[in-house]
Amino acid sequence: MNDAPVRSGSRRRGRLRMLLGGACAVALAAAGTTAVLSGPAYADTTVTSNQTGTNNGYFFSFWKDSGNVSMTMGNGGQYSTQWSGINNFVAGKGWKPGTARNVTYSGSFNPSGNAYLTLYGWTRSPLVEYYIVDSWGSWRPPGSGFMGTVSSDGGTYDIYRTQRVNAPSIDGTQTFYQYWSVRQSKRVGGTISAGNHFSAWSRLGMNLGNHDYQILATEGYQSSGNSNITVDSSGGSNPTTPPPNNGGGCTVSVNRAEDWSDRFNTTFSVSGSSNWTVRIQTQGGQSLQNSWNASVSGTSGTLTARPNGNGNNFGITLYKNGNNTTPTATCSTS
Repeated sequence: MNDAPVRSGSRRRGRLRMLLGGACAVALAAAGTTAVLSGPAYADTTVTSNQTGTNNGYFFSFWKDSGNVSMTMGNGGQYSTQWSGINNFVAGKGWKPGTARNVTYSGSFNPSGNAYLTLYGWTRSPLVEYYIVDSWGSWRPPGSGFMGTVSSDGGTYDIYRTQRVNAPSIDGTQTFYQYWSVRQSKRVGGTISAGNHFSAWSRLGMNLGNHDYQILATEGYQSSGNSNITVDSSGGSNPTTPPPNNGGGCTVSVNRAEDWSDRFNTTFSVSGSSNWTVRIQTQGGQSLQNSWNASVSGTSGTLTARPNGNGNNFGITLYKNGNNTTPTATCSTS
């Protein structure tokens, strides 16, 4: 296939009617009757038309442009898809907003033709569509725009940047970049440490904006197949920082990056000003080992970062010293 066949069209919002029910099991004993109560059971919900919503505590998105596609959603982060005769579809469960969380998932992925199994999401300002692809069908995306590599979660991913011109997006027809990390060898199941990819993209000048949704998605293009995926509930927690903070005149986003037994990296991206001061609040016991692309003062507690001529993206390495919590940050204009 010569042209990258990727495109997810505009996501039309809708409401999902969820069928909720409870289950009660009654056990009869010879010496009497004992009622044994189980936890709540939720009826599976199947969608076939374009919509977003929530299901059993997870955000979901379902979009197709043609063909026969269904997504059936079960308990927690579980969903399954079946498709045939389609041009393009994207469906999955995840979160809104997205962030640099660690996403653990398991299941099966059985495409016949071209399809992807991917952590997928969008940001605004800038408008970016991103993919962290763990498996694919007959064609390995995206075919062009190679930028570098990143090692994460036991594998190596190739990084690409492609551009869509006057194409459908979450904001209608727009021109925008797509960011890709594509695993060199396929897998189905494991953990995707999104922050490692976001940090690697940032170092290559591929900056994300304010996160919209993020899902562990099945995408198919002119193919057929099925998938059955469960996003682990532990992946729903956010091991990174809260949303970007605006301290007046600028905004800073914080992403957890590479992690080792005794230390970890955190990257920061400032928007709104090129003359800024970022105050980083480390967590109890942590201390600064290293920094790059900014002038950083302080060694523990509150660190202060200012521009040093290397742009608005910078990072630090912190010794954990028994505390693995990601720091927070605020930004103000200098």
